[in-house]
Amino acid sequence: MRNPSFVTTTKPTAFLLLLVVAGSPALAQVPAPEQAITQTAGDPQLKWGPCPPFLPKGCAIAALHGDPAKDNLDVFLKVPAKSTIPLHWHTSAERMVLVAGELHATYDGQKTAVLKPGTYAYGPAKHPHKGYCASATPCVLFIAFESPLDAVPVDVAKK
Repeated sequence: MRNPSFVTTTKPTAFLLLLVVAGSPALAQVPAPEQAITQTAGDPQLKWGPCPPFLPKGCAIAALHGDPAKDNLDVFLKVPAKSTIPLHWHTSAERMVLVAGELHATYDGQKTAVLKPGTYAYGPAKHPHKGYCASATPCVLFIAFESPLDAVPVDVAKK
């Protein structure tokens, strides 16, 4: 004859044991927490790379956080003093803070904005814009992109 109390206590215990055993591999594979970072534009550990060829000679870009081919990328963009950034647009909106220099940014249909260190600017996705580094020193701009990094030049001859 079966012991009814054994059946009623064994099923819940077996179920809990199954949950613990089945859930433990998932717990073992939790990725390490992401580390906080801080960097300055003058950090010697930054890896500066070239800009697209339509941008001024001496222009450089450094990825601070994220992958340029993926969403959510933060970069420093450095352009030489007294250089012009030709009319272009990005697939992504961009959130910017000028770190160094004085940058004049003009979005199509809007007045030129003069950015000085600490100035925040927002650029809508696919909105053509151009710039000019008016200072005697290079302009360094922090930019946060929502979508993968791109810069599409606008052919002003066709405009």
